[in-house]
Amino acid sequence: MQYRQLGRSALKVSELCLGTMNFGPRTSEAESFEILHHATTAGINFVDTANQYGGDLGVGTTETILGKWFAQDKSRRDQIVLATKVHEPMSDNINDRGLSARHIQMACDASLKRLGVDHIDLYQMHHIDRSAPIEEIWQAMDRLITQGKITYVGSSNFPGWAIARANEKAIASNKLGLVSEQGLYNLIERRAEMEVLPACREYGLGLIPWSPLAGGLLSGKQTSETGGRRDSQGIKNAISERQQQLNDFQSLCEELSEAPSAIALAWLLHQPGVSATIIGPGSVAQLSSVLHVPDIQLNDATLARIDEIFPAVGESPEAYAW
Repeated sequence: MQYRQLGRSALKVSELCLGTMNFGPRTSEAESFEILHHATTAGINFVDTANQYGGDLGVGTTETILGKWFAQDKSRRDQIVLATKVHEPMSDNINDRGLSARHIQMACDASLKRLGVDHIDLYQMHHIDRSAPIEEIWQAMDRLITQGKITYVGSSNFPGWAIARANEKAIASNKLGLVSEQGLYNLIERRAEMEVLPACREYGLGLIPWSPLAGGLLSGKQTSETGGRRDSQGIKNAISERQQQLNDFQSLCEELSEAPSAIALAWLLHQPGVSATIIGPGSVAQLSSVLHVPDIQLNDATLARIDEIFPAVGESPEAYAW
């Protein structure tokens, strides 16, 4: 496993970040434990979750599963860079959501209880809350840091301007500010290159791409043998619309003797500003198939061919500045 600094922080994280959204609703507790065991044995030290994850089993389910895994061996906690998120509705209570100082404090305490830990390494704002003043957010985050409940703060699904605003406010108070942004970024969805990635590089945030395989489009499989998102009508339509593009990518991957999923992940790790990419395996087999990704080296010619298949969109405002 290879490791990188998380943005400009001194914290080292594995280039593959184990996403746990499947834990509970799609992957049983027992298999989730197996995935965690294999991931950590392989050197993955970065685990990402969110307080809302749980699907039909209810919000908080995934954090609870992680808490049970930590409880089996207390030494596991110190080996893991643990990330979770706050923002999404946790109940019908009007204040049990968003980024008010009150909700941030209460949500953090609830996550700590479900996870069975005394601190969260990376506390991420799951979405932007346009009703919450940034001063209020930093007040709440600073209090949690002072209390020893969180160590670093990250954003998720933020636009470039919000990253800039948040860190300018932090800089003005001599604070570290955001160290990471978890955003949608993959070969098909490259709009992060317009403003989010430039903002991350300017302010020293490490980008953590989610949905690196575009919901399965970049997996190289037309349908899933076990069902799931790749069998949805939306994905089938997307495959039909991008058939030539996906065929060209498949051909390139065959030349490289690698699965499309592995090349799609490796491509992300070749992009400046990316600290780690999320993987969300639903089984140990899926996890094992991508553990070698950090060792894949793509030369300039291969990267250029990938750009021909999946064109970049250009940086904004540099793309039209004069």
